[in-house]
Amino acid sequence: MDTYTVEMPRDLLRIGIAALLVVVGFFVTVSVLNATLYSPSGFVRDYLDALARHDSDGALALAGETAPAGRAAALLQPSAMGELSDIRFVSDTTGSEGSQQLVFSYTAGGTRGQSTFDVKQNGALFGLFPAWRFAASPIGAIRLSVLHGEEFAANGVQLRADSPTAEYAAFVPGAYSFDHQSEYLAADPLQVVTSEPSATVVASLDIRPTQVFVDTVQKQVNDYLDSQCVTQQVLLPTGCPFGAEINDRTVSSPIWSIVTYPVVRLDPLGRVDWRVLSKDAVAHLGVKVQSLFDGSISALEKDVPFSLTSSVSLQSGVPAVTGGSG
Repeated sequence: MDTYTVEMPRDLLRIGIAALLVVVGFFVTVSVLNATLYSPSGFVRDYLDALARHDSDGALALAGETAPAGRAAALLQPSAMGELSDIRFVSDTTGSEGSQQLVFSYTAGGTRGQSTFDVKQNGALFGLFPAWRFAASPIGAIRLSVLHGEEFAANGVQLRADSPTAEYAAFVPGAYSFDHQSEYLAADPLQVVTSEPSATVVASLDIRPTQVFVDTVQKQVNDYLDSQCVTQQVLLPTGCPFGAEINDRTVSSPIWSIVTYPVVRLDPLGRVDWRVLSKDAVAHLGVKVQSLFDGSISALEKDVPFSLTSSVSLQSGVPAVTGGSG
């Protein structure tokens, strides 16, 4: 009987201590989770980690939106997302109306940068863990002008520009490399880094003819002069950029040849067409003439300078020169 009355308080004490430790451990766990996983910095890091994994759906879910209206979503697909690494928390500042401004640094596409994210509490999970949302959307935009072409690549993903200038929704932060590489057209890589949430970055991709394009047009021009112009035994070859008018009477068929072929230059003409400009070309005319003054016959040999202007477009992917004038 005596042993029972002595042991009972010790058991209760052990139970009380154990219960206290459980309660303390619970609140410590809640405090740790609130300071890390469920903190505003933890919320933003989850978003940044999703970007680093190219988890587009997860990042959009945390951002609380899909692609904004009026903006193309092509850059939000996982394959178009750039590289993001070395994510580091920098600072946390309390703003107005309970908002938190969190600064993170990172490396985006090889460039070191940082962004400030504005978040606010959005209720609580189980009444214990605060939930957060972005007060200002982390989705920005790139207003991209694709000059002198319709197709381009974004981080290796082939895209088509339906209009010369369009806005593309883009993750912030994000690194995007735009370029164009084909047989006849090329553009130097254009690097664009988005770092300011909700902001729009303006950029232009300048697509230019390759040397293969110029050489192909040059050959077409030369072939046209050889096959369609110098073969015409008239003073004014039809559809050709050169000709001659003389005061005497011709007594033989005019013979044309090209002394110096025009050197082709391609300048933009609309979105997908190019103006063919060439100058410093020389054709040679040989013909026998009879003088209207004294009736004598002589051989006329004359160099005729000329230039050429026409246009070229890529038809089914192949250059096609149309028109031509001096």
